[in-house]
Amino acid sequence: MTPDMVLAEFREAGALLEGHFILSSGLHSPVFLQKMFVFMDPARTARLCEALARKVEARFGQIDMVVSPAVGGIVPGYETARHLGAKAVFVERENGVFQLRRGFAIPAGARVLMVEDIVTTGLSSRECLAAIAHQPGTIVGAACLVDRSAGRAALGVPLVSLVELDVPAYQANALPPELSAIPPTKPGSRSL
Repeated sequence: MTPDMVLAEFREAGALLEGHFILSSGLHSPVFLQKMFVFMDPARTARLCEALARKVEARFGQIDMVVSPAVGGIVPGYETARHLGAKAVFVERENGVFQLRRGFAIPAGARVLMVEDIVTTGLSSRECLAAIAHQPGTIVGAACLVDRSAGRAALGVPLVSLVELDVPAYQANALPPELSAIPPTKPGSRSL
């Protein structure tokens, strides 16, 4: 699946939004990818995650377990794991820190992939990776549907994505005039 095909899936789902958005990172952007509009269509989600799984296999080989951050990463993590023939679990915030809960554990020797929906600054990905680094498995890399950092997010492990975008994102005190003229909305889930 080409990057243009990936973006077409987001457009067709009504998930490529323009306006003034406060991202989960706290940065402001004129573009928001409402991935939940994509994920509400199982066939569309399967197409994207199968393409991601094929890219992951080509880069990392066999994956035994996929770990994703809650909430946004659960659906693509599960669906990518399904196409990889791997197990899927997720981390949740407990006292503000990502943890494996619900009895989830990563066995020794497991080849682990962290799967996200969209990476902007990489903060959630790094927090997820930190949580799974305490487990006995081996983290082989990370993957996401869309890398909004255009490859600049430093995760500490290799990142595979279906598409890299160079979408501007601004600190609240450094907004361009055209963006500051639009009331912001905050559609993300970091605080959940």
